[in-house]
Amino acid sequence: MKIVALYISPGHNFFGHYGRSAGSEPTVGVDAVECVEGRGLAGDRFFDYKEDYKGQITFFSEEIYHDLCDALQVDDKSNGVFRRNVITRGVDLNSLIGTEFSVQGIQFRGESECSPCAWMDQAFAPGTEAFLKGRGGLRARILSSGPLRVDAL
Repeated sequence: MKIVALYISPGHNFFGHYGRSAGSEPTVGVDAVECVEGRGLAGDRFFDYKEDYKGQITFFSEEIYHDLCDALQVDDKSNGVFRRNVITRGVDLNSLIGTEFSVQGIQFRGESECSPCAWMDQAFAPGTEAFLKGRGGLRARILSSGPLRVDAL
């Protein structure tokens, strides 16, 4: 698995906003981020969100992003609009559900699909939520602490 981008955000734009307007918290691209066992990513909105939270870190596939751009004919949106923490290349993220895996020496446990929501149609393009069903990314728990870095590509 290659890491092609890393993102954190200090606040929620969609989570907890059902029936209200989206928030305006930025998604910040970073070169490295500190994973803290059982707590999340330092500086991210889900850090210490709640004990044993299954979405301490989220992953999204660069390949799925490109497929989506092609399918919806979108070429002006970053892969950061999905508000996933780690953009990957070269791995089927759904295959990691229910397994422990390692990235750059840090241990994770894949917990569930990071299901797309209706906000995706607003943030990216109409049709995004439907396209991403079954391939919206991966929610995981952090099992060991350490830094993740964007891989030199």
